[in-house]
Amino acid sequence: MNAQEMAHDLQAGAQDQGLPLPTPDMSGDDLFKLGMMYSAGSGGCPMDRVSAHMIFNLAAMKGSIEARVYRREMSQEMEREELAEAQRAARRYIDRGVVRLVA
Repeated sequence: MNAQEMAHDLQAGAQDQGLPLPTPDMSGDDLFKLGMMYSAGSGGCPMDRVSAHMIFNLAAMKGSIEARVYRREMSQEMEREELAEAQRAARRYIDRGVVRLVA
């Protein structure tokens, strides 16, 4: 199974477990708060650096300055493969229209 299939399965599993996921109506600040939940393992979210980085990436693209800072700090603690997985996951959210970026 490749990384994209694994990420799709993880996303489906997250939905099945009722985990909070990014939605089209979330602002950069909302996404930042969600990223914090995944980075800390709080609010019913597991501690997951890949998901946190992905969500911080989406939040930064929607204008959150705080998310840029946390994304940078988190990337320094992650392996190259984890970073690549987080970036692919963010791209999938954007491509599927789950997260709409500001113009």
